[in-house]
Amino acid sequence: MSVFNSSALYPRFLLTGLSGLESRYSLISIPIFLVYATSIAGNITILLIIRTEPSLHQPMYYFLSMLALTDLGLSTTTLPTMFSIFWFHAREISFNACLVQMYFIHVFSIIESAVLLAMAFDRFVAIREPLRYVAILTNGVITGIGLAIAGRALALVFPASFLLKRLQYRSVNILSYPFCLHQDLIKTTVSSRRVSSIYGLMVVICSMGLDSVLLLLSYILILGTVLNIASKTERVKALNTCISHICAVLTFYTPMIGLSMIHRYGQNVSPIVHVLMANVYLLVPPLMNPIVYSVKTKQIRDRILKKFKQQKF
Repeated sequence: MSVFNSSALYPRFLLTGLSGLESRYSLISIPIFLVYATSIAGNITILLIIRTEPSLHQPMYYFLSMLALTDLGLSTTTLPTMFSIFWFHAREISFNACLVQMYFIHVFSIIESAVLLAMAFDRFVAIREPLRYVAILTNGVITGIGLAIAGRALALVFPASFLLKRLQYRSVNILSYPFCLHQDLIKTTVSSRRVSSIYGLMVVICSMGLDSVLLLLSYILILGTVLNIASKTERVKALNTCISHICAVLTFYTPMIGLSMIHRYGQNVSPIVHVLMANVYLLVPPLMNPIVYSVKTKQIRDRILKKFKQQKF
């Protein structure tokens, strides 16, 4: 019992990079660094453009700002441990630091899911009630939605850390990824994980599970509204306003579903595949969202090009 008490209080956790490729970490770190740099620069650019352009002070772009902030949070949360492994081969992380990183990774993931749902609601209102769009989505309403999104994520994930602290671990625990995830920490416990597993499942159902169902419902309503528009040109125009958001939804949910499937059914899959899927899940959305919105949203694209021209001359 004393061994378990000691390991429960002072367990060591070892993060895992790409096993078998340690000698090539310096080379592998280059594209990873470029992904981080591009995603951080892209999201900061989106925020600055929206902040400095009064014409973009509209509900759609406020929600886009929330998405950019969430992506920045997700990137900066995973960055320290990622580069400690690939640059310094430093795998060890304390239990408390691991819990903090896990907490913020899951909080930002749940926030991103909810922001995507809010953006779907924004598109529905814009298409269904274009003349009342600004009157419905006032600054107060948007602020309330933002606070509700953040509050839900913080409240849902908070108990998970305490449930994990109650469990018992070995003195040394090897994790599957270069960052800490709830489902990965649970696998290392030597005591009953039933309560933590059930709570983790409830969090997923009450957040991303519910959000995905409401997202699908939102787009059914959007499609029904679009089909009732008489003009074909207006129908195409209305659908075009949703393309960027649809890309963001697919970019977020596709890697998440893939990671869940591999985690549940891929016991015989190479550990490298697990690590790659986890990296795709956490790195690709922050990278792709600013690119997609910069390319597909004319207002954002025009102002970015305008800024570059001003700096050039």
